[in-house]
Formats: sequence, structure tokens, C-alpha cells
Amino acid sequence: MTLHRIEIEVDGDVIAAEVEGRLTLGDFLRDRAGRTGVHLGCEHGVCGACTISFNGDAVRSCLMLAVQADGARIGTIQGLAEADGTLHPVQAAMQAEYGLQCGFCTPGVVMTLASVLEAEKTPSEERLRDVLSGHLCRCTGYQGMLRAAKSLAIQAQTAAGDA
Repeated sequence: MTLHRIEIEVDGDVIAAEVEGRLTLGDFLRDRAGRTGVHLGCEHGVCGACTISFNGDAVRSCLMLAVQADGARIGTIQGLAEADGTLHPVQAAMQAEYGLQCGFCTPGVVMTLASVLEAEKTPSEERLRDVLSGHLCRCTGYQGMLRAAKSLAIQAQTAAGDA
């Protein structure tokens, strides 16, 4: 078995390790980096629970190999809130709009919305619905998630108008 040396920045921490070539990034993040907030549901890229920020883009960590992430900057749900516990705006909006219930899909949804809202600032409702369609949730009915995302887009529009 050949091991590959990788170095990845995860939530601001540089993590170096030797990994097998077939180790998924999701398994690496959970088992080696201690980021158990990265949930592995289907492990086929369908459910979205394993979504992380990969160099600023939302990606499914179950579909990548850890060796592909060598040198990358990765963000997980565990690194999204401030060190003092202040929630990221997406986390706060999801809480305020009841966009979470059991919590299994929540980390992936939050990471996706954070990435989209960072890149687009004021996405349309159609775009937000499209983004949320990439996540499987059996509990919320998606309406709270959509309200949370729309409220953040409206706040961004208001802030842009005030500038």
C-alpha cells in the first residue's frame, strides 16, 4: 500500500498526514482532522450532507479523494462560527427561520448557502431553490431553509442599497 503525504488547511489549521490514495476527503476530514460535523450520508454525492468549502467553492467531500485536496483551503461547519461562539449569519438565519430539525443535513446546507451567498450576494429565489435542491432533507420541508437564505439575500440587497 502506497501512502501519499498531503497538507491541507482545514478551518485555519494546517493538517499534514500520510494517506492511502483511495481515502475520501470526507473520511479524512472526519477521522483524521476531527471534523465530525462533516456528515457522510449517501457517500455517492446525492444527499449533500458532506458539503464543505473547498477553496471557496461548495463541494461534496465524499466525491473527492484526500490526495486531491493537497494544498487546498477547506472550511467545515465546525470552523464557520466565530471563536467566541457567535454564529455565522447563515447559521443564525437557519436558527431564526426554523431551517433545521434533526440536523443531519444542516451542515451541508449551511456550507452550501454560505458559499453561494458569499459568491453571489443577492441570488434570486429561483437560484436559492436550485441550490437547496442539491440537498436531501426529510425533516424540514425546505421552507425554513429557503426563508433563511432569502432573508440573507434581502439583507445583502438592503446593505448594498445603503452603501
